[in-house]
Amino acid sequence: MNILTEHTDEITQVKVPLPFPLRWVNAYLVRGSNGYTVIDPGLRTPDAEELWQQVLQERGIGFEHVEQIVLTHHHPDHYGMAGWFQERTGAPVLLSETGLAQVQLLWGPEQPMSALLLTLFARHGFPEAGLIEMTKHMVSFVSLVSPQPQVTVLPEGPVRLGDRVYEAIETPGHAAGHLCFYDAAAEVIFCGDHVLPQISPNVSFLPQVEENPLGAYLSSLQEISRLPVKMAYPGHREPWSGFGARAEELVRHHHERLALMEGQLSAPLSAYEVCRATFGDRLSIHQMRFALSETIAHLILLETEGRIQQVDPAAELIQYIAISK
Repeated sequence: MNILTEHTDEITQVKVPLPFPLRWVNAYLVRGSNGYTVIDPGLRTPDAEELWQQVLQERGIGFEHVEQIVLTHHHPDHYGMAGWFQERTGAPVLLSETGLAQVQLLWGPEQPMSALLLTLFARHGFPEAGLIEMTKHMVSFVSLVSPQPQVTVLPEGPVRLGDRVYEAIETPGHAAGHLCFYDAAAEVIFCGDHVLPQISPNVSFLPQVEENPLGAYLSSLQEISRLPVKMAYPGHREPWSGFGARAEELVRHHHERLALMEGQLSAPLSAYEVCRATFGDRLSIHQMRFALSETIAHLILLETEGRIQQVDPAAELIQYIAISK
């Protein structure tokens, strides 16, 4: 595997290792007259620290040459090394306001999202025996995103990456507050995890964040698929052309998944039961977290569209059933 790929004179892809099946996350070095922009530096692990020190040394880049760290979104595999970089460079870390709010929910004092998510999972049928393991899983991410950076809020609109001005476009779904960076003149986009080649980005429901994340995702996919794009730089897998076609393909994928889940609800089921029927029962705790959150997101959209309903909205255990046509 090539760790470094120079795609242009300005853009270099850096594959930062992950201790997950995805294996790596793409960070990007964007060279400019005033130094380097680092996009999505990765999850903080000893391997990632060693890789970055090696990359910067081999390329003759001192920490003082890094002018900013820019994040497409707040997920730990993109955000985790931001504080490490900021400690060494003094450079600003740019993230959307919505992304910053979720950082505070996830990893701020007392990590309130952990309790919110576990309560949600319990109501959707997740076994009580698994809640302790899920709690440990959530807590385990704190060290992988520490130290926390001082974040500068990045709004939608123009943003300079290197010597070119991109448009920061909010693209919700995979992560509320997710930003893509689009250069209309060059027809280039840094798309984070909003659109990925070959794999489908996770779309999770999180309490107090986005009421209908899958609905927001499908709408943003349809809008962004209209952009002329010659080259897309994603958060995972390799940069590719065919961005618009892939966005449309993801819309179709989710409509197929919606139909599949609706078909499973001829009798009452919890989201956990639908999740196991859809994704199988051999998931790690890490995989289960994302699979169940994604299942809930799909069921919320089906309910919003009037295709399913809760059996008893007042019940402690939430179950769904398809509405007879």
